[in-house]
Amino acid sequence: MTVHPSPIGPLTLLSRGGVLTHLDMEDQAHVADVPATARRDDASFAEVTRQLDEYFAGERTTFEVPVHLDGTEFQRSVWTQLCAIPYGTTISYGELARRVGNPKASRAVGLANGRNPVAVIVPCHRVIAGDGSLGGYGGGLDRKTHLLDLERAPRS
Repeated sequence: MTVHPSPIGPLTLLSRGGVLTHLDMEDQAHVADVPATARRDDASFAEVTRQLDEYFAGERTTFEVPVHLDGTEFQRSVWTQLCAIPYGTTISYGELARRVGNPKASRAVGLANGRNPVAVIVPCHRVIAGDGSLGGYGGGLDRKTHLLDLERAPRS
């Protein structure tokens, strides 16, 4: 595990077998239980923290980090679709439900979205309400706004 500073606060990263399993924000709604045996190992997370730093600096639009997403089949299908939302764009919960093949499941996709274990890298912040409002965000609406503003900013 490691804790990495970011513009949205400290990010706690967990891995298993060298594969990222969690990226949690401080005071996030759903966080991973850190195993009692977990030890800080910043070197093991050097690549993911480098990519996060590039993202927050506006220099990276996609991540090339192996992740393992533990969840139900439905949750994993939602998280897979999140990864298909292009940088700088948003979709509605209803559209996400259509993309997972269940157009009436916008509430269920919202719940799955909130259980995303690898926030930022699996971009759950790119899902908004059908009326254009932000909807919810397990990391807090201030963070969601920050991430969306970052992605909408002109790139050099």
